[in-house]
Amino acid sequence: MAKWLENAIFYEIYPQSFNDTNGDGIGDLRGIISKLDYLKELGIDIIWLSPIYKSPFVDQGYDISDYYAIAEEFGTMEEFDELLAESKKRGISIIMDLVINHCSDKHEWFKKALADPDGEYADYFFFREGKNGNPPSNYRSYFGGSCWEPVPNSNKYYLHMFAKEQPDLNWENPKVRKEVQEILRFWLEKGIDGFRMDVITLISKDPAYPDGPVIQNKAYGSYYAGCASGPRVHEYLQEMNREVLSKYDIMTVGEAPHTSADEAAPYTASDRHELNMVFHFDHMHLDYDENGKYAKNRVKLTDLKEVMTKWQDTMHECDGWNSLYWSNHDQARAVSRFGNESEPYRVKSAKMLGTILHMMQGTPYVYQGEELGM
Repeated sequence: MAKWLENAIFYEIYPQSFNDTNGDGIGDLRGIISKLDYLKELGIDIIWLSPIYKSPFVDQGYDISDYYAIAEEFGTMEEFDELLAESKKRGISIIMDLVINHCSDKHEWFKKALADPDGEYADYFFFREGKNGNPPSNYRSYFGGSCWEPVPNSNKYYLHMFAKEQPDLNWENPKVRKEVQEILRFWLEKGIDGFRMDVITLISKDPAYPDGPVIQNKAYGSYYAGCASGPRVHEYLQEMNREVLSKYDIMTVGEAPHTSADEAAPYTASDRHELNMVFHFDHMHLDYDENGKYAKNRVKLTDLKEVMTKWQDTMHECDGWNSLYWSNHDQARAVSRFGNESEPYRVKSAKMLGTILHMMQGTPYVYQGEELGM
């Protein structure tokens, strides 16, 4: 890992809610440009930019219909180039959010797949026949209902671990991997400094699609049984690194849902050439109940210390690297969740959480507004 990364501080910008300069109620690239001096004064080194690609915004931009275009809601490619240039003038790097486990159903690949369910582009996705009149497995989508959606005018289903408008890409197909490599090259040649890779540990699926365990009498089973850290995930990441990423002085951080510290070690170990670090969820899950992240439980300090210590020790021992965060676009504000948002404790809570984050071994990620104690 590049030495510059060990001392870097990241700042996540969720463009839609960051800074609106044209009065349409949606943040934009021009709004980010206008705040670069503020970010420089704040002391951040790298901006992590949540998705700005062309999208129908079924999942807030994490459903991409064109990986080579900027969503008009945010601006133009020329404005992105300006953002990149102005950031570099101030010594600030930019990494892009890379969403390649799935795309939008409005992407040309999927349109072509639906037009010919037995054709070339159908193999860009998981078009599979059902079992005994049912979907191929019992997986529950993250957004509810089955992970399998019927393919119109066919006896097949397509896999989507998130919304039905987000079909999963079939990484078993080498053509898909080549397409992804071209996307990487396009943005790296523009001069960005790396990628935050969305749910990257889900890109390899068990081709047997084993049913997932059903808990709490739910109608569906967990898709993690056949879709998380699948049999070829490390092979795919090493290929991506070998063919593209290793040729640039950049960084990568992968979102790794339901991945333990021990399971994360192979992704981040320096001798494996996969990812620089991962985002884990162990501390995020401490207050979960049947309502998931919308629970209102309080986290036990001893449980939090145990999780943080485990990740510190494991990443250090495997010569990996830790990503440190309290909040992001998917999680509640840290002061409300781990501190006390009432006065006079809000400021003290924010400072306490910031001190913890910046004093551990690893790279800290600040979510927009976190520096204000929001």
